[in-house]
Amino acid sequence: METADLSHHISRRFNEDLERVRAKVLAMGGFVEQQLAKSVMALVDGDSSMGEAVARDDYQVNSMEVSIDEECSRILATRAPAAGDLRVIVAIIKAITDLERMGDECEKIGYIASRLAAQERPIDKYREVKHLGRIVQDMVHDALDAFARMDAAAALQVAHQDRLVDEEYESIHRQSITFMMEDPRTIRRVLDVMWVVRALERIGDHAKNICEYVIYMVHGKDIRHTRLEDIETELKERTRG
Repeated sequence: METADLSHHISRRFNEDLERVRAKVLAMGGFVEQQLAKSVMALVDGDSSMGEAVARDDYQVNSMEVSIDEECSRILATRAPAAGDLRVIVAIIKAITDLERMGDECEKIGYIASRLAAQERPIDKYREVKHLGRIVQDMVHDALDAFARMDAAAALQVAHQDRLVDEEYESIHRQSITFMMEDPRTIRRVLDVMWVVRALERIGDHAKNICEYVIYMVHGKDIRHTRLEDIETELKERTRG
């Protein structure tokens, strides 16, 4: 086999490795999306068994993370990727860590939902939590979509949504404090709800992190601790250039 043919063969095998591991990441992300949707539904519907199922299935998220991490380690050891390919592997390793932490937050929501199912539901049936849950679910879905398409512009748009999540979280937090002050009998339930919205807010943070990894993969720029407006301006200038 000539050198050129060998290089092409190695390159093709490496691309296959990358595509396989990217597919595993998206499968993991899809499962986390399901866990998130089910955990919020369990709370809103007062479904104890569903909440328990979400908590019980968290081990699958952990297993996926370990499997993908091992695959990435093998690629790093055997393929010695450089430049853009190396960025993809680094971004994947970081992304699965965030997905695993999202799974942990879903597990927490599942446990709380199971416990709250035994109590009388509030008149609003957790309407505000359901609304925040929908925003966060959309954010996670769009972040994974941007990751799949390696779309930095879409990732930046999704990252902006984290501010809305933070605003909704703060609003529910203030509202919850008011409820507890007005009726001390609600304190235990409201505290549980506050833990749920805190978990949702953290999931939004992890989704934003995944968006940052997309930008890193595409442009090779680490945008952590950088204002989104500054990143937006810089990316627009790069596009013009």
